[in-house]
Parts: sequence; structure tokens; C-alpha cells
Amino acid sequence: MLNDISNRNLKTGVILTVITALYLIIHSCIIGRNEFFLLLNTDLGSVADIFFKLCTNLGDGIVWVLVAILFYIYHRKRFPLLIAAIIISTLITQLTKNYAFPAESRPTAAITDSSLIHTVSGVELHTAYSFPSGHTATAFSIFLIACLLIKNRWVVPVGFVWALLVAYSRVYLAQHFPLDLGGGMLAAVVTIFLSIGVQKKFDRKD
Repeated sequence: MLNDISNRNLKTGVILTVITALYLIIHSCIIGRNEFFLLLNTDLGSVADIFFKLCTNLGDGIVWVLVAILFYIYHRKRFPLLIAAIIISTLITQLTKNYAFPAESRPTAAITDSSLIHTVSGVELHTAYSFPSGHTATAFSIFLIACLLIKNRWVVPVGFVWALLVAYSRVYLAQHFPLDLGGGMLAAVVTIFLSIGVQKKFDRKD
């Protein structure tokens, strides 16, 4: 399967991810980073507060542990792909946060009128290192890996909606701008293709 990077699920997943990322980035530039954030950071009620507070955890780095367990059970020979994805995704996001866009302000620090921002009780709000969103990069990297390894067509819509909900939770919880989500999605696309390259090198050694 890894010999054909153009498999339909992965190709569709990448196209959806890139289009969504470009929309978020371009729209942020057109109407303004802060304005686009405030448009999407809408109070949807207490149920949504709880839902997105839980949903955002699906983009935590610890989720890679669950993915590793599934790899061990179903795709043990693809561990180089997984390890490469974890390392590459982390390097891209952290190097970008710390060196390309050092200490970029997050919404609660960049928008002076805090009354305009919807926040959720119990969520610790960060103020710096905003671009790109690491949670989004993780969620979309896992989504694209699933597109690569799972043949069923359902993986694309289900995985995309899951990754998109994780990404949106970062805006809903006032942790990131939509622009940051776009950056995280592009980081995921780069991650999957570089990881495929790593896996191919290991496959040739067998």
C-alpha cells in the first residue's frame, strides 16, 4: 500500500486537508486574524462547552499512545511510519512555534477586549506560541495515517469530521486562531509524506 502514495483515501484526505487549510489561512488574511477568530469563537451553550473541552483532548500528544497500540495490533510492520510521524509532526510544530514565529500571541493576549472572547471554565488559557496549532497537526496527521492504512471509504468522512472537531475545539476554547489551525493542517500534510518516505526506506531493507 505504501508503494502507491496516490491511493484514493489518502489522496482525498490530503485534498480536503489542504483546501480547508488554505481557506482558513486566506480568510484570516482577508477579514483579519482577530475578526475571523471572534466569528468562530461563539458561545454555543453549556453542552458545547463540555463537548469541546473533552474533544480537544483527542489532539493531545497522549493520543499517539493509543495509535501506537493499534499499530502494534494491526500494522506492526508500519511502526517506522508512526514513529516518523510523531517526530516530524512535533519538530515542525515546535520549531515553527519557537523559531519561525517565536512567542506568537494567542487570542486572549492578542485581543485586548476580553469581553468579546468566549472562554470555558476550567480550561487553562495559554497566551503565547500560537502558530501553528499542535493539536490540529496531531489530529490531522492521525487522520491522514488512517486514510493511508484503512481501505474502507468511511475513514475519510469520519476521520475528517473528527480531526476538524478537534481543530475547531482549539478556537472554541480560545486557545488558537483559525490561522493556527490552517498551519497545523499543512504541517500534517508535510508530516504524512515525509513519514511515507521513511517507511519506504525501511521496506527496502526487508
